[in-house]
Amino acid sequence: MIPSERCAEFEFSLDADRKIALASAPGVFLPTGTTKLLIQAVEQTVSEPAVMLDLGCGSGIVGLALYLRGLVKTPLFASDLSEPAVRCSRMNHERYGCSSDVRAGPLFEPWSGSKFDVIVDDISGVAQEVAAVSPWFDGVPCDSGRDGTSLVVDIIRAAPRHLASRGRFFFPVISLSRTDVLLDEAANNFSTVERIARQEWPLPDELKLQMPLLDRLNDEGCIKLHKRFGMVLWYTEIYCASNM
Repeated sequence: MIPSERCAEFEFSLDADRKIALASAPGVFLPTGTTKLLIQAVEQTVSEPAVMLDLGCGSGIVGLALYLRGLVKTPLFASDLSEPAVRCSRMNHERYGCSSDVRAGPLFEPWSGSKFDVIVDDISGVAQEVAAVSPWFDGVPCDSGRDGTSLVVDIIRAAPRHLASRGRFFFPVISLSRTDVLLDEAANNFSTVERIARQEWPLPDELKLQMPLLDRLNDEGCIKLHKRFGMVLWYTEIYCASNM
């Protein structure tokens, strides 16, 4: 267990009527607006309980939110590279009565030979230099490569082997990475790739201080930013891929 003095409680708001209290710990990725958009996109697409994998589970919020919506055929499967994240997910699942199988390991390594109806991926797709100066990765490793595609490309390539017949794979594409590489990879590995959500975000204050770095990465095609009404904007898109 995580020592109680190292645990921190936080509340994550899914919408105006839904808030979930969770435990976290140092080195555990906290949910973001992209996490919320991903949860909402799955809720809008999946209509019945499914054998589900929460890949890159962090505090466990994605799988837990979907479980509370009645969309998970328990046990909920979840994994993360971080041992503290695995322990936090187990604690949070138990708090809400969610039977789960949570494992530690990189990407799909803990799930050799396993197949799922739904895989929801919330593993980082942010350019590594951006992650290092962002407000999101406080002590959380992010080996995503210079253009933010390294981890997500590996996940996209492996995902079809872990999907059951008629299975669906949900993943975010973030413009703080090279989005065309990710979408080309998805098209090469799935027969159907459908965008189901999109949200633009203003640049956080912490990243406004890093504009020389961001402008360079944008000019080099590693990320994609645009300006509107005096604001610097980036976006998240959520995709559902399948081989149905």
